Amino acid sequence: MKPIQVGLLGAGTVGGGVFTVLQRNHEEIERRAGRGIEIAVVADLDQERAAQIVQNRAKIVTDAYQVINDPTVEVVIELIGGYGIAKTLVLAAIAAGKHVVTANKALIAVHGNEIFAAAREKGVIVAFEAAVAGGIPIIKALREGLTANRIEWIAGIINGTTNFILSEMRDKGLDFEVVLKEAQRLGYAEADPTFDIEGIDAAHKASIMSAIAFGVPVQFDKAHVEGITNLAAIDIKYAEELGYRIKLLGITKRTPDGIELRVHPTLIPKDRLIANVEGAMNAVQVFGDAVGTTLYYGKGAGSEPTASAVIADLVDVVRYQSVPADKRVPYLAFQEDKVINTVVMPIGEITTSYYLRLKVADETGVLANITKILADQDISIDALLQKEALAGQNQTDLIILTHKTQEKRMLSAIEHMTKLPTVLGGVIKIRLEELS
Repeated sequence: MKPIQVGLLGAGTVGGGVFTVLQRNHEEIERRAGRGIEIAVVADLDQERAAQIVQNRAKIVTDAYQVINDPTVEVVIELIGGYGIAKTLVLAAIAAGKHVVTANKALIAVHGNEIFAAAREKGVIVAFEAAVAGGIPIIKALREGLTANRIEWIAGIINGTTNFILSEMRDKGLDFEVVLKEAQRLGYAEADPTFDIEGIDAAHKASIMSAIAFGVPVQFDKAHVEGITNLAAIDIKYAEELGYRIKLLGITKRTPDGIELRVHPTLIPKDRLIANVEGAMNAVQVFGDAVGTTLYYGKGAGSEPTASAVIADLVDVVRYQSVPADKRVPYLAFQEDKVINTVVMPIGEITTSYYLRLKVADETGVLANITKILADQDISIDALLQKEALAGQNQTDLIILTHKTQEKRMLSAIEHMTKLPTVLGGVIKIRLEELS
């Protein structure tokens, strides 16, 4: 049988990986797919770069619409990224009756509902395994492998840049800005790292996983997002002393009041496997009622890890393109008429534990006043660490771990604490998850 003809939009790092892995493993891939897979045409404005990757194995064009309108192309791979032209091209490919494979987490998180609707109407496949956690097959695990389970929660380290920065801050005791510059020098962080360090990239991925886990629309616009830019090395040090690690987590939970969808720095007990994921690696922990806790670990970015997921999607397209659209695995795991627009809870309504750091005057009665404020909000203390005041100073750090409470109660308590004359400056608050 003639190999399926594929068009590639974007010949950058991942595009190069796709070419390399397809060439190296073409026999294994064909044995699994039942048909060869061949990239026939590549669109990229940088023709020199594309030529270095393609090595005369495919036609190179500068106009993406030449790929989309090519009658021999059955599948379009979108590796351009971003929300803008990528959306226009993906919708054009769908309208032309092409199947689409994309690694674009921003596109799926923001416009996924519209894209899936267009694909259903045309009866084509949109595959996006590479959009979340690179080479880790978490989309397939959530959508197919765990289909017997009522998934209760997901917590993931799903941005390698921030995990590298946090690992370095802990290991070397350095502040954020110093480690960020080193991450940029080593190529772990972009020149403009905003999407990574502000938690936006992780929120894109968490939103996609949440939709698949709970059978709800993709709702990135309702996610609560905090990055790591305000995280201090001293808090990472104190967390270690208390038996915790700080990671930037994407968290989504099913609760009686709705769905939690949030990204923020989080304390995790050091004995949890996910707490020991270091450097630029990714990991996703999923809790299902039947299977219990499962953990998925691996490289979340890079040329060949992401190419691995792209090619896995290509194989699925080959396998399922002849299957009627209503018999394929649904995009969001649940049948279209069973996707429910469950409320995403405001951050003030979520319930979790907390780490608090206060700079307080070193005098009698300070602790009593603070514990009374917490008690008035029905917040109980789990652990407390009071540092010795340095010689010649009359102030010290007070660190408190609380049991679970509603966020709005904690915010009210912090507001009252900051009004105490013995609390010097703001109160640092970091959420804590046991993940048990």
